[in-house]
Amino acid sequence: MAVPPSYCDLGKSARDVFNKGYGFGMVKLELKTKSSSGVEFTATGSSNTDTGKASGSLETKYKVKDQGLTFTQKWNTDNTLGTEVSVEDKFATGLKVALDTTFVPNTGKKSGKLKTSYKREYIHLGCSVDIDLSGPTLYGWAVLGFDGWLAGYQTAFDTAKYKLSQNNFALGYKAGDFQLHTYVNDGTEFGGSIYQKINNKVETSVNLAWTAGSNNTRFGFAGKYQMDEKTSIVAKVNNASLIGIGYTHALRPGLDCLEEQSYYFLAVTACPLIWNESQYYTER
Repeated sequence: MAVPPSYCDLGKSARDVFNKGYGFGMVKLELKTKSSSGVEFTATGSSNTDTGKASGSLETKYKVKDQGLTFTQKWNTDNTLGTEVSVEDKFATGLKVALDTTFVPNTGKKSGKLKTSYKREYIHLGCSVDIDLSGPTLYGWAVLGFDGWLAGYQTAFDTAKYKLSQNNFALGYKAGDFQLHTYVNDGTEFGGSIYQKINNKVETSVNLAWTAGSNNTRFGFAGKYQMDEKTSIVAKVNNASLIGIGYTHALRPGLDCLEEQSYYFLAVTACPLIWNESQYYTER
């Protein structure tokens, strides 16, 4: 079996069918480019059509492949500066060590996190710690894989309070065109998802979630249809009677146009009570 995914990537295929291609009430722009010296630039901007609030970010990334080094710097319109330095496959094959720091000039607030991960066949491990002298929080996760089956565990320990702040389990199965994912978060949140790639053009996904102490079960169904190389349609519906539809067309290489519509239904009525439509372009 190949290297298992990280804990956060378990069930990712199903989530992508539900989340990618949507962005109701938002105008978004993303631009990616790469200089002749190998520096990668990513600029993003978004505006909420309801509130008019705009936000943006800029990221630069430079890789020194011979040394396994990657330097990443980030800035956003909240005036937060971030820097990450990582080393991969240098100390040992499959081992990655990274130092991630943030700084807010307006307030002088500083934070940092030391992150490590190790991956090889059948196993993928990760650990990180906050750089906080008052009491750092330790994070850890592990995913084991064998013959298509995946089992994962994720935890967080607050050293200041001497107690677990996170205790999550996951179990799944991954085949060529089928994926099953189930999880339990802190013993109170239960859920699962099924992903099926029917053919090269059609993908479907179903998810289900339930919280202990609540009679409200949440479930939804989503699908994606790739009409051709440039055009795709996505749609989803959930038990709250919310239907979302997205249409994406590549105007030219690196520039996509996305049009979205959302319909809110009361019970199972035949006409929408609220209608939202948004359109944005993404360049990368």
